[in-house]
Amino acid sequence: AAVATAIASVVLVIAAVKTLGKEWSITARVVTGHKLATSGPYRLVRHPIYTGMLGMLLATGIAMSYWPALLIALLFFFSGTIIRIRSEERLLRETFGAEFEAYTEKVPALLPGLY
Repeated sequence: AAVATAIASVVLVIAAVKTLGKEWSITARVVTGHKLATSGPYRLVRHPIYTGMLGMLLATGIAMSYWPALLIALLFFFSGTIIRIRSEERLLRETFGAEFEAYTEKVPALLPGLY
């Protein structure tokens, strides 16, 4: 289970970065000619790189089988990731307006069916 989760997570992150191309950056920013990514893994979740990071965290937790540490790690992950998502989505809302709003109504932020 850990290996399958890790592989799926890495594939998801690679697909997301490939979809973004030159628009991908470690820092939240918008470049000239920036387009809202809604294809590839962005059809499933608005932040597939963070979903992939969550998968890697879960894969590590499964492999290590030390559940108290995994629960603490998940608490920190979700705390930081939700802050980051809100910051990035504020920028996307300012840049893309109604287009981004329509996208958020159709596609979950991080986990299909949950958030």
